[in-house]
Amino acid sequence: MKKVIATKNAPAAIGPYSQAIQVGNMLFASGQLGLIPASGEFPEGGIKAQTEQSFQNVKGVLEAAGFTIDDVVKTTVFLADMGDFAAMNEVYASQFNSDFPARSAVAVKTLPKNALVEIEIIAAKA
Repeated sequence: MKKVIATKNAPAAIGPYSQAIQVGNMLFASGQLGLIPASGEFPEGGIKAQTEQSFQNVKGVLEAAGFTIDDVVKTTVFLADMGDFAAMNEVYASQFNSDFPARSAVAVKTLPKNALVEIEIIAAKA
């Protein structure tokens, strides 16, 4: 049975989708832009600030479902410019407490709201 996860600690869905869906011990989260939930604006500071905020939003969704960043088993990072990979990766590496999850990172033509980065995750509890 699936459970819809919604929290004010991450931006509201921009379209017809849920912030996350939990099925048993698994959580499938929609991609998180680096938008500040309270204002709907991007933080100043470019790719590093947006990556940090994306992770804060991911952590908000995880917390709402009773998961933590340590439960993340797979991430997908979407970048508007692959030239931002190194700066994103620096922030990314600092977000995890133990073993890194599996990851894909791809450049896309455009992200919603002209974001620089979007991060989606899959989490599982043992």
